[in-house]
Amino acid sequence: MIGAVAEMDRERYKRQLMLEGFTERHQQKLKRSAALIAGIGGLGGTAAIYLAAAGIGKMVLAHYGNLTLSNMNRQILMKYDRIGKSRVAQAKKSIEEINPDVEVDIYDERTSDGNVDKLIEGVQIALSARPNFKERRALNNACVKKGVPMVEAAMNGMEGYIFNFIPEVTPCLNCLYPDDNPEWEELGFPVLGAVSGMLGCLMAVEAIKLLTGFGKPLMSQMLVFNTAAMEFKKLNIRKDDNCEVCG
Repeated sequence: MIGAVAEMDRERYKRQLMLEGFTERHQQKLKRSAALIAGIGGLGGTAAIYLAAAGIGKMVLAHYGNLTLSNMNRQILMKYDRIGKSRVAQAKKSIEEINPDVEVDIYDERTSDGNVDKLIEGVQIALSARPNFKERRALNNACVKKGVPMVEAAMNGMEGYIFNFIPEVTPCLNCLYPDDNPEWEELGFPVLGAVSGMLGCLMAVEAIKLLTGFGKPLMSQMLVFNTAAMEFKKLNIRKDDNCEVCG
């Protein structure tokens, strides 16, 4: 049974508790939830901030490598004096400064077939935010196998997309992209930080809706946008009954 929100939490989250239909029960469900964020760059790092601010209970952050100067135009969890040091270590510190009640586990690793079961263990949702399809496919396959919902989002320049995978209900990543294309060089595409941050916020919104049952998440639909022209549209997407992963 989900209990009442503590007085301190009621004060901390009172502005979101003012949302029509968002109750203390929703807040408690969020606090009892855990999310894997595979990639804490421009997308995943922004999503992590707003999941923490909203009061999620636990996050597992997976991202390989040290901070570089070129990361600083978009990775808002990072600090200039951490250049050359572990990104996930700085991400954990930043999250704890934002909301010390959030439990944070970190893995300075790429997401792969070899470690994804460990990363996804015990979480109720996964956020797919790595800048290559190899890691995204590993996460997608594990989410299908384990029955874990996944928020999938990607951007390139001023454009991006986002959709949700719900096990046995909606298309998985492989339904839509069964080949190695679209593929991109990991550091070879342009990024305006505000665009990746906007998409990271949308990932957090969808994750909160899926975890709590609040609102209407994207279901068998993909939101695509081009911020250069400020064009947004939703496309219907269909599950492939012959999908090699989820069919």
